[in-house]
Amino acid sequence: MMRLARWLLSLALVCGMQSVSALDSAEPTAALYGQHCAACHGTDRLGGMGPALLPESLERLRPSELDTVLRDGRAATQMPAFGTTLAAPELQALARWLRTAPAAAPQWGADTIRASHVVMHAPGTLPAHPVFSADPQNLFVVVEAGSHHMTVLDGDRLTPIHRFATRFALHGGPKFSRDGRYVYMASRDGWVSKYDLWNLAYVAEIRVGINTRNVAVSDDGRWVLAGNTLPRTLVLLRAGDLSLARVIEVKGRSGDDSRVSAVYDAAPRHSFIAALKDIAEVWEIPYADAAGKPLASLAPRAIVLDDVLDDFFFDQPYRHILGASRSGGGQVIDLDQGRKVAALALGGMPHLGSGITWERDGHAVMASPDLGQGRIPVIDMQDWHTVATIPTNGPGFFLRSHENSRYAWADAMMSPRRDTLQVIDKQSLQVAGSVTPSPGRTAAHVEFTRDGRYALVSLMERDGAIVVYDAATLREVKRIPMDKPIGKYNVFNKTTRSAGTSH
Repeated sequence: MMRLARWLLSLALVCGMQSVSALDSAEPTAALYGQHCAACHGTDRLGGMGPALLPESLERLRPSELDTVLRDGRAATQMPAFGTTLAAPELQALARWLRTAPAAAPQWGADTIRASHVVMHAPGTLPAHPVFSADPQNLFVVVEAGSHHMTVLDGDRLTPIHRFATRFALHGGPKFSRDGRYVYMASRDGWVSKYDLWNLAYVAEIRVGINTRNVAVSDDGRWVLAGNTLPRTLVLLRAGDLSLARVIEVKGRSGDDSRVSAVYDAAPRHSFIAALKDIAEVWEIPYADAAGKPLASLAPRAIVLDDVLDDFFFDQPYRHILGASRSGGGQVIDLDQGRKVAALALGGMPHLGSGITWERDGHAVMASPDLGQGRIPVIDMQDWHTVATIPTNGPGFFLRSHENSRYAWADAMMSPRRDTLQVIDKQSLQVAGSVTPSPGRTAAHVEFTRDGRYALVSLMERDGAIVVYDAATLREVKRIPMDKPIGKYNVFNKTTRSAGTSH
């Protein structure tokens, strides 16, 4: 193993030296990259031992954060601090250059995808029972963005079971197999990983793109679909071992291509849904017929829209999509009819992807946070009118509840009141209380235990925590230290498609 590690290190150093000569004739900043960065991040900036360094890969880093990483390095990683090696103007030039797209668009096709495929444990080779005593349906997986780890948490004892390293910049929405045994993760730089929660072991990995939005897992357990922004593709994988089944170029009827905003599993429809960022279409990709019989073609069905909708909410039967447009307002799309059936008077910047539903006065209602204003619109799911608009502390990102809870929890993480969550009575639509886990520090993303008894809140800081509250009394029960926990996901709530959380 040590010989292999030394060989890989030598190879990386050789690649780094080759990149210097290849880039010497380019601008000085490119030569700096070749000398100091290419060994780990690739001569083409597509990643190697380190993540890809392209504008799409860095879009979630503020300029000041990128400057800090270049100057001070990253703790608990092999990213060195260049503040003592490069002058400040060189660091600034390098940061600007990294945010500039390469002259030639990077490629990541089927052959490259297949070459990245690794199987650690073939299907059927690991025991078909958990190696721990906790309820496997009441597990949480916690994404710790600070050190790129994931923690498996016992939802009954509220204690960690296991912690393991993940790929860099994991997307905050992992997906589970229907039985809850496997969790599928996507990193921002294209890696899709399958992890066996019962055996606490990685099963397989494959790199599907250069910049990936998320993954969806088919309800029949056969397929995983990944959506990319770079390249502009959908990648279909076999769920058993993550082997490549198909690469689908995302081109609209006009011939224009598009980035993928997100992919979803519409389980009652036996199909995937793809939200597209650049063209006014929604794609549905059936993987089974109405009787659940597998389909071989998996051909996309394009639904043409009035406007681009790249933030979706589905009703519980997955017949209707509620989508927000960038120009304001929104649309209701009937997937059976393949057309718009209603307009939504939303206003602001509603984040429908974080919407939830519940029953009120004999009607199903949907509520979602607003990214631009301190408000939560509540919509009647029968006739699509706005029932009420709840004022909040400020713009927020998440809204969560549970079937066994009378409350919905809303953050204001995009405002000065980012440290406080408000608790809303789902029947009166009034703010009933609030919690501030740690004054001045960002608190957001609530997930409930399987029975809805406890609400788990993320304190999204490097020395953060999962803060556990009694969901009825709002009393703090426990704190579990975590490294910037950006999200936590309960197996039962996700696999049963709880109306109080996103999917």
